[in-house]
Amino acid sequence: MPKVKTHSGAKKRFALTAKGKIKRKHAFKNHMLDKKQTKQKRRLTHTALVHKSDKSRIEKLLRI
Repeated sequence: MPKVKTHSGAKKRFALTAKGKIKRKHAFKNHMLDKKQTKQKRRLTHTALVHKSDKSRIEKLLRI
């Protein structure tokens, strides 16, 4: 039986922390940034953690 592959899209979008939590980036910071306030752009720069209700789905994609 072949090896199970990691979802390549999820591999690019998520990262694990040292304690096993899953980091993600914020949306809405790609284009049309001149319409958005500086405070909003600064807030979206920082990474966030995946919510516990989504964690099991992401773990399946990452094969954790």
